[in-house]
Amino acid sequence: MEDALKDGWRQKGETLVAAVSGGPDSMALLHMLCRWRDEEPFPLVAAHVNHMFRGAESAAEAVLVRSTAERWGAVAETADIDLPAYIAETGMNPQEAARERRYAFLTETARRHGASKLILGHHADDQAETVVMRLLRGTGVGGLAGIPYRRFEQNVELIRPLLRITKRELLAYCERNGVPYAVDSSNLDRHYFRNSVRLDILPVLESYNPGLKESLVRLSKLAAEDNDYMEAEAAKVFAEIVSPAGNGFRWERRRFRSLHVALQRRLIKLILNCSKGSRYSLEFHQVERVLDAVAEDRRSVARIELGEDRVFVREYDELYAGPEREQARSFHYPLPDRDGELAIAETGHRLRVRRIQGAVSSPPGHRWEAFFDEDELRLPLIIRSRHPGDRMQPYGLNGTKKVQDMFVDAKVPRSERDRYLLLADGDGRVLWIAGLRRSGHAPVGAQTRSTLVVTVDDSPESMNIPHPNADMPS
Repeated sequence: MEDALKDGWRQKGETLVAAVSGGPDSMALLHMLCRWRDEEPFPLVAAHVNHMFRGAESAAEAVLVRSTAERWGAVAETADIDLPAYIAETGMNPQEAARERRYAFLTETARRHGASKLILGHHADDQAETVVMRLLRGTGVGGLAGIPYRRFEQNVELIRPLLRITKRELLAYCERNGVPYAVDSSNLDRHYFRNSVRLDILPVLESYNPGLKESLVRLSKLAAEDNDYMEAEAAKVFAEIVSPAGNGFRWERRRFRSLHVALQRRLIKLILNCSKGSRYSLEFHQVERVLDAVAEDRRSVARIELGEDRVFVREYDELYAGPEREQARSFHYPLPDRDGELAIAETGHRLRVRRIQGAVSSPPGHRWEAFFDEDELRLPLIIRSRHPGDRMQPYGLNGTKKVQDMFVDAKVPRSERDRYLLLADGDGRVLWIAGLRRSGHAPVGAQTRSTLVVTVDDSPESMNIPHPNADMPS
């Protein structure tokens, strides 16, 4: 049984902190660690929390842990935490409050002793109970994985080396090795869901399958491995198709729809987790609403409130999830009279302005660049955000068209329209919508004496703009 500890997770000589409640599981764990330390010396700390729920019984457990740890040559660290008072103050339920304060003490103890690992005594019966509890509450593959063998909490790695060992085996170990332990009377209180599962539900299920616990532990192992693989695939796809957008993230509908639906679900959860900065609880029906909104072909715009100040927004082919996006600020800058650069603080763009003698025969290098016959322009030239009622005479078309309609035709997301750079002349006439369309005014021709070249740098990375099917004249 001691071989369960020697699973390649410990580095030689490093300090280990064991969470020891005083029950048979954690006392057996402490005994095994002490035996291992005798074979191969390393610093060992036994950390115990008295939650002060059970009066003298809790105090006796603290004495048992401290005296036994010291007798076995381990450092004992104990803490008395008035959980009843903390629960009254915070309104938390007892189990959540106990877990929060317990792990805070355990991780702090690990840090004080320079330990990067915290060893916990959860066993196979705990795993089986956890899987049943999650099944009864409703869970996915991630929930079926149960209690993880290893994970990080507050930069300390939690290791559970006994997850494949049953309670019966641990009790036999204690009996065989004379390991003292306490019996927690609250384990018989059916008010706690876990106790009810252990005392009532599992025995009934085991009458149908005596090997149920072993099956549940095996299921958790398979689910954990499947879940790890799918999480890794989701992270890979995230890196490929998702980009930051303020405090949230955006991605393209077409690429997202090409993924298997299982990856789509995980990607949505991953995006919300990243934008929240912690484990974000997203209900199944919320994920399905997002998937339905993405799949809908008859509607191109959708918005879903996800709770905790998070939203999902679909605008044409652009998808966004995260906090509500700030409204873009309007801007208005005169174009430099001489060659130079202009930074647009409100959007993060940078313009370069050049003047070239004569006509430029080659067309603009890309849609973020435009050429004008400078003599045909009414000064001063302005770079600004859109205004209500803006119109432009697009190149190649007779008459004018609303800028708003041009955005709609090009399927520009509503949330991005105020970030577009419009070049206007002294009469207020829109000459160019950077990256989208150019007007037919002031084209460069054979008689041009001076060509004004306006280029927007880094535009493709900062603006998700579809390429319109329109001519971009020089």
